[in-house]
Amino acid sequence: MKVSIPITDYNPNEVLGFQDELLKKIQIKFNIIVSMRDECIHLKGDEENVQKAAKAIGKVLKNLDKKTKDAQQKITKVEEKDPLCVTTPKRLVKVKSDGQAEYVKAIDDHDIVISIGPAGTGKTYLGVAKAVSYLMSRRVERIILARPAVEAGESLGFLPGAIEEKVDPYLRPLYDALHDFLPYDRVKKYLTMKTIEVAPLAYMRGRTLNDSFIILDEAQNTTSIQMKMFLTRMGWRSKVVVTGDITQIDLPSGVSSGLIEIQHILKHIQAIRFVYLNESDVARHNLVQKIVKAYEAENTD
Repeated sequence: MKVSIPITDYNPNEVLGFQDELLKKIQIKFNIIVSMRDECIHLKGDEENVQKAAKAIGKVLKNLDKKTKDAQQKITKVEEKDPLCVTTPKRLVKVKSDGQAEYVKAIDDHDIVISIGPAGTGKTYLGVAKAVSYLMSRRVERIILARPAVEAGESLGFLPGAIEEKVDPYLRPLYDALHDFLPYDRVKKYLTMKTIEVAPLAYMRGRTLNDSFIILDEAQNTTSIQMKMFLTRMGWRSKVVVTGDITQIDLPSGVSSGLIEIQHILKHIQAIRFVYLNESDVARHNLVQKIVKAYEAENTD
């Protein structure tokens, strides 16, 4: 007997588990042949065993539906009551300024949002919080977090260790943000299953990212070519958030920032929203706000 169970409406990683764990368990428990192809789970074997296996898989899908529905209801209830809140498993994040409120609303209303502002204004923090909220309510199937690995005085090729170790210092702030919103075990699980990816910008080349919440952080350090490459990775049913501080560009002298360039190239596309944050949106220690303001005053003298 052969039976095919479609899982088109589900995140395959959530259904199958790490390294297709569900398929292996079903195959062993019911002594049948189990495979995954064309977004369907295919069962083949003794009629009674196949029927039992199909029932077991149906129960898994039903539990996923209930879990997702509960998460969606919780997030919707909280965010409808207070649209200035972002709901994540570890904490309820509330915006702290008009600029941050504009930023959060822009993410809901536009497929591409470019947020530009100084350190501490919540560009990355709120972006990752929204990404986690979208993932938990199954508005997207995965999160992609990227940063350009700009060498601050050192070449990656001369740093010790494998490529993962070399780029880790550049990606660490993204991991820190994730751990603020998700329990450690869940972050580890999602990273292993590729439900969440944290990667250097170069790893985005050649990909098309559907059903994803994609964040490019520290975008002031992208070149024109890199920025175009990143923005054209966007696929169907995806959100893109680009964040950066154009006062802290680390690119070599003579190399133009892609973040500065897109302000002129893309400003007439209505579906793309630019949000500009300033020192009044700084949400860190009050001394950070004063430091940012002092530097801005120095740069305008």
